Amino acid sequence: MIQRSPASVARKLGNFGAFDPQLQQQHITGLTHGSKNDREIWDEFHRNWNGLVEEADRLRKSYGKSFDYDYELIKPFGPSERIYSAKQRIHQAFFRQVVLSSYEYRCCITGLCLPQVLIASHIVPWAVEEEFRTDPSNGLCLSATFDKLFDSGLISFTNDLNMIASSKLLKSKDKHIQEQILSYHDKPIYKPKRFLPSHKFLDWHRVNIFVT
Repeated sequence: MIQRSPASVARKLGNFGAFDPQLQQQHITGLTHGSKNDREIWDEFHRNWNGLVEEADRLRKSYGKSFDYDYELIKPFGPSERIYSAKQRIHQAFFRQVVLSSYEYRCCITGLCLPQVLIASHIVPWAVEEEFRTDPSNGLCLSATFDKLFDSGLISFTNDLNMIASSKLLKSKDKHIQEQILSYHDKPIYKPKRFLPSHKFLDWHRVNIFVT
């Protein structure tokens, strides 16, 4: 779309890679000849995910391309009719695409690789904090059942990225709960290739939603 070669785009991404703390933790330096402008772009990118998504969509449209609105379906509630803004569709589509691709389209708990049942789950819910709606470090790729368990506070995650079950589940004698949920208790999740869940968001979920 921007009339640049793949190699040119790769070099620019390499410049940005020099500022990426996750790459630094892996002792990957990125390209070292990035400009001051590259740093400013990187910083703005990470400070304002919502603004980034909206600006990216505006630019795509200016090149004659529209964003793919294949965002996750949410069970309706309240009135049977509801108006959704284009901004919300853009945000949801971006968040889903980035989170699922980061986890290589598999549930981070079970490893299930069926995109039709995978959900980009917000750690801090969409309705709670607008600033974090499109931040991929506020996301987990979960299958539908575990997404509901997470939203209801029946499971959560430690900062070491182990799944933990609530006391209510741990006390259950139901064999299905024991086999299908509790078998993952205190076990590590499949980690994403990019955008590890933020400790700040995981802490928030354990304090505000998780049923201890």
